[in-house]
Amino acid sequence: MVAKSDLVILLISDAAQAKMYPRLLAAMRPGTTLGLSHGFLLGVMRSNGEEFRKDINVIAVCPKGMGPSVRRLYEQGKTVNGAGINASFAVHQDATGTATEIALGWSIALGSPFTFFTTLEMEYRSDIFGERAILLGGVHGIVESLWRRYVRGGMSEEEAFRQTVECITGPINKIISTQGIKAVYDQFNAEDKKVFMQAYSAAYKPAKDIHYECYEEVQSVNEIRSVVMAGDRFDRFPMGKIDGTPMWKVGVKVRAERGQHTIKINPFTAGVYIAMMMAQIDTLREKGHSFSEVCNESVIEATDSLNPYMHARGVAFMVDNCSTTARLGSRKWAPRYDYNLSQQAYPAFDAKPAVDAELERSFLNNPVHSALAVCASMRPPVDISVSMSGTEGAGSARPELLTA
Repeated sequence: MVAKSDLVILLISDAAQAKMYPRLLAAMRPGTTLGLSHGFLLGVMRSNGEEFRKDINVIAVCPKGMGPSVRRLYEQGKTVNGAGINASFAVHQDATGTATEIALGWSIALGSPFTFFTTLEMEYRSDIFGERAILLGGVHGIVESLWRRYVRGGMSEEEAFRQTVECITGPINKIISTQGIKAVYDQFNAEDKKVFMQAYSAAYKPAKDIHYECYEEVQSVNEIRSVVMAGDRFDRFPMGKIDGTPMWKVGVKVRAERGQHTIKINPFTAGVYIAMMMAQIDTLREKGHSFSEVCNESVIEATDSLNPYMHARGVAFMVDNCSTTARLGSRKWAPRYDYNLSQQAYPAFDAKPAVDAELERSFLNNPVHSALAVCASMRPPVDISVSMSGTEGAGSARPELLTA
C-alpha cells in the first residue's frame, strides 16, 4: 500500500516506526508525502546519522492532546463551532512545492480550530519533554508528593486527595483553562497569596532543575533512544500499573462522593502546581520555542485534554490513554519530580524563608499571561469531561463533551 500511496500518514507506534522506517521510506515513490503526527522519527533517524530522502515531502500535523480527546472533540465539532484539538504543523521537506497546503488541509480535516507553525525538531523536543513534565509525569509527581505530605501532617487520606488531585483537576484546571494562570493567584485573599507565593518560590527551581535535565535528554536524543530500548524489553518487562498505591485507591471513593464536599483552592497546592507549569514555560522559552508552542504544550493540553481524564478516573486513566512514548516517559520522570519536591521544595517552604522577590516579579509580569489571554479569547465553548459506562474500574470509559 505504501508504494501506491500519494500520502502516507504514519500513525504506528514510535517503537514500530524506529524499526520499520528504512523499509517504509524505500517503498515510497518520488514526489509523494510522508505525514507524521509528531517528530519522534526525525530524532530516531538523527540518532542513527540518517536523514529523509530528498525526493519526498515530509510534513507533520501534531494534535495537542491524547487520541480519545482528539476524536471526541472532532465529533463535537459537528454541532459546536470551534470544537477540536489545536495542532501544530511542520514542513520538514517540500519536494513538490505543495507540502504546506497538504499539511494545512490535513489539519483542517482533523478538526483543529487553530493550527500553528513549528519545525519537526522543535515539535518533538517540546512534545516529548512536555509529556514527561507538567502534562503527565510532572503532575503525577506533584500529587503523589503532596498527598503524602498532607497525610503526614494529619489530614485524612480522603481530604488529602481532595486537596491535591481534586483541587488541581477541578477548580485550578477550570480557572487556568478559561482565564489563564495568573487568575488563580488573583482570586486569593492577601494571606493565601502569601502562602501561594511561598510555595511557588520553594518549588520553582527544584522543578526547573528536572525540566532542564529532561529537556536536554530529549534534545540530545538520549530520551528517544531510551524509548526504543524500552520497546525491545517489553516482552520481558511490560509496563506495570501506576495507580495501585493507597492514594489512588482512596481516589475511587472520593470520586464516588463528589458533590458532598466543596473543593476550595488550596494555595499551597496551587503554588506548587503553577510553579512547575511556569518553570516549564520558562524552560521552553529559554530553549527558543514560540509562545504558541509554549502555551499549547504547557497549559492548553494539560487543562483541556489531559487533566480531565485524571479527574475522571485517576492518573493511570490519564497516562495510559496516551502513546507508548508518553506512558514510558511519565513513569520514568514522575519519581524524579516527586523526589525533588519532597527533598528540596517542601523543606525550603517549611524553613519559612522570605519569598524570592525576583521569582515573584517574574511570575506576575511574565509575558505568557498576555499570550494566554489571547488563547482564552479564542477558546472553543466546550469543556471535555469523561463519564464511565458501567462502574469505575470495571468497564470501558466513554468520553463526553459538555458545552461550557
